[in-house]
Amino acid sequence: MKYVIGVDLGTSAVKILLVNQYGEVVHEVSKSYPLIIEKSGYSEQNPEEWVEKTTVGLKELVEHFDGDVRDIEGISFSGQMHGLVLLDKENQVLRNAILWNDTRTTKQCEEIYETFGKERLLEITKNPALEGFTLPKILWVKENEPLVFERASVFMLPKDYLRYRITGAIHMEYSDAAGTLMLNVAEREWSSEMLEAFGLAPEFCPPLVESHTFVGTATPEFAWSTGLSKEIKVFAGGADNACGAIGSGILSEGKTLCSIGTSGVVLSYEERNDLDFEGKVHYFNHGEQNTYYTMGVTLAAGYSLSWFKDTFAKEEAFDQLLEGIDEVSPGSNGLLFTPYIVGERTPHADSNIRGSFIGIDAAHERKHFARAVLEGITFSLNESIEIFRNSGKTIDTIISIGGGAKNETWLQMQADIFNAKIEKMTSEQGPGMGAAMLAAYGCGWFESLRECADVFLQPAKTYEPIPENVEAYQKFFTMYQQIYTQTKNLNIQLRMFRK
Repeated sequence: MKYVIGVDLGTSAVKILLVNQYGEVVHEVSKSYPLIIEKSGYSEQNPEEWVEKTTVGLKELVEHFDGDVRDIEGISFSGQMHGLVLLDKENQVLRNAILWNDTRTTKQCEEIYETFGKERLLEITKNPALEGFTLPKILWVKENEPLVFERASVFMLPKDYLRYRITGAIHMEYSDAAGTLMLNVAEREWSSEMLEAFGLAPEFCPPLVESHTFVGTATPEFAWSTGLSKEIKVFAGGADNACGAIGSGILSEGKTLCSIGTSGVVLSYEERNDLDFEGKVHYFNHGEQNTYYTMGVTLAAGYSLSWFKDTFAKEEAFDQLLEGIDEVSPGSNGLLFTPYIVGERTPHADSNIRGSFIGIDAAHERKHFARAVLEGITFSLNESIEIFRNSGKTIDTIISIGGGAKNETWLQMQADIFNAKIEKMTSEQGPGMGAAMLAAYGCGWFESLRECADVFLQPAKTYEPIPENVEAYQKFFTMYQQIYTQTKNLNIQLRMFRK
């Protein structure tokens, strides 16, 4: 039996899967690492933590492996998008990585529009200038840490830095490069026009490769420290959302994914590179060659639930926290929650907006608040689905993965709010499985990723929308959509009191 490894470098932990030729997860390991939050809106990590925890996790995986390590043929990666890692000429890290959920770069986003123009930016990059993207972070360092920037030789994204530490080779693949605001998405090349506009040299950007490209083998040092074979084939990998799509079988037109992790994503497969969503949703290169996907993002999806638990039920498990929500009818007895606790991205690209509970009543119990949080997260994701539908896309089946696929009541809620059939997969390992599939395809096990998906992925359960719940939620969703505009100015005023 042959095996591959999928490494999912997430925001809070690295998750490592050992997968056999039938797509079965033989073993998995997770190692967490901390966020560094110096002040409101800042979010950083030490890249060395990624390397250290991945090394420890791979060593543990190998120690539990009952076989010849040479049968572990390949390894590939999924990674948190947009994060900025700066290296000097000796390829040493110059500062902590600035992560995707860091919102300090509002000023730099405005400068991008002033310098380049919104329409031209959308033509080239297919995406608006948002605080989470990589180019605004680069410009922030250039302006606020000029001595650091002067020493910067190349920038990387998180999983690409991890892969560099494994192989010693520097590359970036298209699905992650698409989230930098420096890639010409349709032409699949670094945009010289963007680089020149902001004074960045072409060599500042890594060489581009496909997600399934073989980029090298493990260095002797890394193989020794983990127990892996020196011959293990290393493949480029993909952005977490692209890998989540691959690992959920979103590999043909009309397929849609709902992924609820720290952030929440609604993602739909696209074959064309010339669609125009006017920047309302993201438009990225897929991990499958010469294809694309559109994507809406809720910044604090699962994070809203984690925040609620840590604030009001820190010692309890999530199952305890959610006890009783199935007894609460749709609408949480007139209680609404907006998950804007770190700002929002789709459809409101706004770093100032903050969350709300609306309609708190003396009759409300904790179960009402818990259900309202789940409903608010799902309403936010539904705004992206509505954008897709309004553009003419048919969305009748959605594959749900991540935290939102771990609770039966939440899965039914998604079916009711999205008014679509929800499929839960046998494996809920989305991004990690997608990374493993890229390694399997790269190793030549299959002729295509779609062929790999047919073997590796199977639906476990389906949830159909309940008509009376759909009707109730449509009314409630209309009310939810009013909260952003009615609280926007209040949140601007409240900003001065945040520390």
